[in-house]
Amino acid sequence: MPPAAAVSDGVKLMRAAYYDKNGAADEVLHLGEVETPTPAPGEVRIRLATSGVNPSDVKNRAGVTRKIAFPRVIPHSDGAGEIDMVGAGVAAARIGERVWTWNGQWKRPFGTAAQFIVLPEQQAVPLPKAISFEVGACLGIPALTAWHAVDIAGTASGKTLLIAGGAGAVAHYAIQFAKARGATVLTTVSSAAKAKVAHDAGADHTIDYKTENVGKRVRALARDGVDAVIELDLTANAALLPSVLRPHGVVAVYGTGPQAQLPASFCLVNNIALKFMLVYELTQGERDRAIADITRILEGNHLNHNVAQTFPLSQIVAAHQTVEQGKAVGNVVVHVG
Repeated sequence: MPPAAAVSDGVKLMRAAYYDKNGAADEVLHLGEVETPTPAPGEVRIRLATSGVNPSDVKNRAGVTRKIAFPRVIPHSDGAGEIDMVGAGVAAARIGERVWTWNGQWKRPFGTAAQFIVLPEQQAVPLPKAISFEVGACLGIPALTAWHAVDIAGTASGKTLLIAGGAGAVAHYAIQFAKARGATVLTTVSSAAKAKVAHDAGADHTIDYKTENVGKRVRALARDGVDAVIELDLTANAALLPSVLRPHGVVAVYGTGPQAQLPASFCLVNNIALKFMLVYELTQGERDRAIADITRILEGNHLNHNVAQTFPLSQIVAAHQTVEQGKAVGNVVVHVG
């Protein structure tokens, strides 16, 4: 691999994508050289090979969900690469370790759309040799969200789940984690191509919400309704809950608009539990459990991954536009190195 850092006036620089204000991708995203970070005590520096582009990343850049909180932001929270330097208190043996990251740009200015990132060492998770860096860039938000949503939904053998948007990056992993626990999985899709993606992930039944009545189809497959719903957009889909969910059911919500009109009477009378989650704010115990299980599954090479499209860092604008416009069925990854 060629050297990742250039030298200018005695200061090491790295290539990065960044923005200084919120706005459209083609107006605010820039490529340039910024100072290469050095790890502080307890931190590692990762020479990044890949960076994951998630919907939250493009919304933050646009200013839809969060306004810029720093003078300059290098976007993206997910990535993968090799540790090339460690700070005091971190074992030197970690140098050269293949890792994936999470929360790279959460409450921090500099994320993974750069050649290097420094993070607390616990945010550099060992990546099995058989797993590519492209896949590693899909684990931080999509896989961790999916695992925790399946967990809080109470998924177990004999349970039936309805997972919204089965071809999406999170749902694709959620289907697999739910099947690994022995559940029956129903999922919604919007095309035959997306149905195939969901079936390949292990879904037992797909429902095309554009051509089918979702409630009637769910009841045909699960007469009393499903035990749990894993929901990516509560604002859009809350009204569907009475037609698909059985009494004492669970709704695990990982996405919503600012307001959602709930069928409150139905939820009250039927003892429905609504559980909201934000993957960035998992407790350490919750994250440890998720990472341990995902690592076990990765080591067994038992996950089907869906890297839909890749871009070089020079095409960061196109990568963001692809995610915003919903053009990719699966994960979008940027090659940084």
